Amino acid sequence: MLTLDKVYLAGSVLKNVARKTDLILAPGLSSECEVYLKTENLQKTGSFKLRGAYYKMSAMSPEERARGVVACSAGNHAQGVALAAQSFGIKATIFLPSTAPISKIEATRQYGAETRLSDGVYDDAYAAALEFRDRTGAFFLHPFDDEDVIAGQGTVALEIIEQLPEVEAVVVPVGGGGLISGIAFAIKTMRPSCKVYGVQASGAASMKRSLIDKDCVCLDCVSTFADGIAVKKPGEITYALCSEYVDDIVTVSDDETATAILTLMEQQKLVTEGAGAVAAAAVMFGKLPLKGKKVCAVLSGGNIDVNILSRVINRGLLMAGRLTNLTIELVDKPGQLKEVSRIIADEGANVIRIQYTQGGEHMDINGCYLRISMETKNRGHLQEIRKALSSAGFKLSD
Repeated sequence: MLTLDKVYLAGSVLKNVARKTDLILAPGLSSECEVYLKTENLQKTGSFKLRGAYYKMSAMSPEERARGVVACSAGNHAQGVALAAQSFGIKATIFLPSTAPISKIEATRQYGAETRLSDGVYDDAYAAALEFRDRTGAFFLHPFDDEDVIAGQGTVALEIIEQLPEVEAVVVPVGGGGLISGIAFAIKTMRPSCKVYGVQASGAASMKRSLIDKDCVCLDCVSTFADGIAVKKPGEITYALCSEYVDDIVTVSDDETATAILTLMEQQKLVTEGAGAVAAAAVMFGKLPLKGKKVCAVLSGGNIDVNILSRVINRGLLMAGRLTNLTIELVDKPGQLKEVSRIIADEGANVIRIQYTQGGEHMDINGCYLRISMETKNRGHLQEIRKALSSAGFKLSD
C-alpha cells in the first residue's frame, strides 16, 4: 500500500539525486489569487519523472536489475528512466511514440538507453513495451501506475508543504495520473483542508472522463500538442487514488496552454512544455475556484521541442490579441496606404506585413483589399485601432 512513510522514504533516497526545485511567486498570472510556481521544469532531465523512476529502481532486487528495464514514454519518463538506469548500471530499453519530440528522443539516447519508436501515441508505445517484456523478461517500469513510482512523484508535495506551509490549493497537470496521485495523497494526508486540482488537455481528458463515469475509461483517440499528457487511459491505481484524494479535474485548450507557455516565458523567464504549462493555464483562465487563496501550480516539465516552440509562441500571441490581422476595403488611389499606416502608427501598433489584393466581382472596379498583420498590446488595443480606422472612413471587412 501507498503510505506517507513510503513517500518520506522516497524523499530520503532522492535527497542527493533530484533537485529540490524552487517555488517562485508569480504575481502576474492571476489577479484573483496568490500564485506560486513549483518549477519541476528545472528538475534534472527537465521534468519530475526522475523522482519516480529513480526511487523505483532503488527498490529493485539485484535479480530484477540484472534483467534490465524496459519502459514506455512520451519522452519525460524515458529520460528519467535512462538517467536512473545509468546511475544504477542497469540496461534500459525505452519505447517512445513516433510523435515524441526529437529533443526528448535524443536526450534519452544520450543518457545511455536504447530507444525504439512505435507508430502512434503513448498507448501504442506501451503495448510495444509490454510485448518486449514478455519476450525478453526485462523488468517493466511503468510510468505512472506503480506505487513506488507514485511515492517518488509524491516527494514534490513534501517540498511544496515545506516551502509554502500555508498553501491552500495545489494545481497539477494530469496525464496517466502518477504525479497528481502522489501529490494528492501526500497533501491530503498532511493537510486535509488543502485542495488538490488536476488539469488535462481538452483533447486528452481521460482521467476527467473516468472520474465522471466512475470507471477507468479508455479514449478512442487523443489530440493535443501537450505530448507529455496525451494518454488515452489512466492507470488503475492512479484512478483509484484520484477518485479518493483529488477535488476536481478541469481541462484547458491548446490555445490556452500556448498562451500560458508564452506568459511564463515573458513574465517568469521559465520555459515549459505543453504538459508542464496546463496547471498555469488553468489558473490564468479562471478554470478553478481559487479566489483569495494561496495557490501552487506545478510546472511539471520543460522539454519543449524547439521545432514547435515558434508555432506555440505565435499561437499564444494570437490568443492574447498581440498578433492580429486586419482586412480593409479601399479605393485604389494614391495616399490610402499612407493614411492607414499613419493611423496605426499613431495608435502605437507595429505593422509587420502588408498584402494588397485587387477587389472581387462584388466591389467597384477600382476597389482593393489591404490585409495588414501587426503587433498590438492586447485585444483592447486592437479595438481602439479598429475604431480609429472606422472613424477615418475606412471599411473593415473582418
